[in-house]
Amino acid sequence: MDAVNAMIQEKPVVIFSKSSCCMSHSIESLIRGFGANPTIYQLDQLPNGHQIERALVQLGFRQSVPVVFIGQKLVGNEKQVMSLHIKNQLVPLLIQAGAIWI
Repeated sequence: MDAVNAMIQEKPVVIFSKSSCCMSHSIESLIRGFGANPTIYQLDQLPNGHQIERALVQLGFRQSVPVVFIGQKLVGNEKQVMSLHIKNQLVPLLIQAGAIWI
């Protein structure tokens, strides 16, 4: 858990992903489409990726990726991100986190 906390500090948007995950890529594209530049951690390419993935599973994610943090707060997986987008709450959250400016 400490490793995850260290990785999300002072970053407006963090996405934990795997290089083969199409949903992770879709969420990354959605967020980039608003002008944000998320920090992406590809768990399958990190030396401690398995340890980080276990920490994310301990947070309650059965499907380990994508896991999205905005403003150092856990947003969730692609379903939660899309739900925020549909409710027009994603952009205000990105603005509040300092990930985009209007």
